[in-house]
Amino acid sequence: MQARLLYRDGLMLVIDKPAGLPVHRGPKGGESLEDHFDALRFGLPRRPALAHRLDRETSGCLVLGRHRKALEQLGKLFKNGKIGKTYWAVVEGRPDMDEGRIELPLARRDETRGWWMKVDPAGMPSETRWKVMGRALFTSPWRGEVGERSSPGGGELQMQDHPTPDRLRRSDPPPPGEGERKLTWLALEPVTGRTHQLRVHCAAMGWPILGDNIYGNAPRTGGPVLHLLSRAIVVPISKNKEPVSATAPVPEHMREMLTACGWDGDEKAVEAQRMQQAELTCSVHSRESGDPA
Repeated sequence: MQARLLYRDGLMLVIDKPAGLPVHRGPKGGESLEDHFDALRFGLPRRPALAHRLDRETSGCLVLGRHRKALEQLGKLFKNGKIGKTYWAVVEGRPDMDEGRIELPLARRDETRGWWMKVDPAGMPSETRWKVMGRALFTSPWRGEVGERSSPGGGELQMQDHPTPDRLRRSDPPPPGEGERKLTWLALEPVTGRTHQLRVHCAAMGWPILGDNIYGNAPRTGGPVLHLLSRAIVVPISKNKEPVSATAPVPEHMREMLTACGWDGDEKAVEAQRMQQAELTCSVHSRESGDPA
């Protein structure tokens, strides 16, 4: 988990949470992110704690507070919407515009499952801003067919020599009316922070997130991993300093579809940031017990 560190100072940590790892241990047990917090103390007497949460299958930037006062401060920032959050998602479908805003109130679908959400006029106000980063059009999800891709502000990019990604291939001929598959790469900004907000909002708009087996079209088991990444976060935790910013690299399971949508795969800046933080971690580790508390 130390190798997944994106940022560290005396108040907070930002880590790159892997997909598939829950932040809390569930009622049935099993490994969770909290099991690794002892390795993230870096000389402080107490383990860090979660300042917010990500879904089990969501990867990317996750903020931890290193002591009680820092957690209180971070909690206020998150509650008051002062922290900038940018997510990347690959969705099934094609929005009609290149950017927009979703304002749909959300409520629990079932009181026995606090995490299961639905659009409900009587629910809590919820807002998501979105922007198209790229698009992919496959003339068929079956083997042997290829399509084209485009990006906002640019022309169509032909994919005649680009094979259909394996996850979109099938050996059987397509049923009538199923000869086309559209994917879109979105940047999402949750203005509010409701449970499963991005997943429910995208599904409600008719473009569910690829791999979503709760609100989308993915099977319960055996389907693709959720294509949702907490890409970047900006935290104005200090009054007299620039806001803390961190960017998570694109996970392996999202690279194929993002590339199909026009992502150029350039992660040099993200890797440089990670290396710089790793060097800082090594240089101050021996004197970490002097961190402010």
